[in-house]
Amino acid sequence: MSAPIAERAKSEELQPPGMLWLDLTRKCQLSCTHCYNQSGPDGDHGSMEREDWLRVISEAADLGVSDVQLIGGEPTMHPHGIEIFDFALTKGLKAEIYSNLVHVSEAWWEQLRQEGASLATSYYSDQAAEHNAVTGRRTHARTRKNIIKALAQGTPLRVGIVATDNTQDTEAARRDLESLGVTDIGVDHVRPFGRGTSSGQAPDAAELCGHCGDGVASVGPNGVVSPCVFSTWLATGNVRAGSMASILSSPEMREATSHIQAARGDETRACRPDCVPNNPCDPRCDPNAACKPGSPGTGCPPRN
Repeated sequence: MSAPIAERAKSEELQPPGMLWLDLTRKCQLSCTHCYNQSGPDGDHGSMEREDWLRVISEAADLGVSDVQLIGGEPTMHPHGIEIFDFALTKGLKAEIYSNLVHVSEAWWEQLRQEGASLATSYYSDQAAEHNAVTGRRTHARTRKNIIKALAQGTPLRVGIVATDNTQDTEAARRDLESLGVTDIGVDHVRPFGRGTSSGQAPDAAELCGHCGDGVASVGPNGVVSPCVFSTWLATGNVRAGSMASILSSPEMREATSHIQAARGDETRACRPDCVPNNPCDPRCDPNAACKPGSPGTGCPPRN
């Protein structure tokens, strides 16, 4: 009989960092019904200063991190977002921005034309009214227009179709995106965190992919480091008080990771059979990917 996963986690080494979320802000133009961190117009940029984010990127590069993703909230609204993104590219990292594509300035489009830059967004329906009902604003036309612009200028683009209820025709949404020329498309259901939960529901580590913290980590707007953007309640340190290296190798990070693995049980291994450090089958537990949901389909919660 194999040892319980919690015991195995203590004896096995975590994968070295390959990808880091820079969770810049809780500010967003939208108040999407399913937002996993409850961002919106009343959100703020937290206590992390420009210098803090640049130091995090420098330390990440020194640790061998190869990819960063700017996320939020809406990261294009951060006052230093462009500089942070550009700095990551100058340090030799691949940088992706996860944007709602409601408004993208020309300065951001210029950044997205650089080598190593990429873009990701969410899409809810080929029907404008259905899409707009999720975002709370008339955003469908703007997001669709900017998807077309990204493709036209050659920016690598991922689009995640998020099904917020059982009535959404995700296949129609996929066909719509494919008609525009999008090739990297994932399908996911609402993650049960933030506004995606039932009222008063506590976060449940069993709803994570099981590999958060193992080769990946997230830094939030106030400097708090967690295993991923969905597990912010499992704080493992703060980059304003300690280095990335010390936090990622800390007992707190190992304890948080072990807790997640134990909650997922042996399904953890089945969820990510092909992921290896720095060559993920995308280890980004982001709103669009739990080991790249939908490509191929998996049984990993949140199920696709």
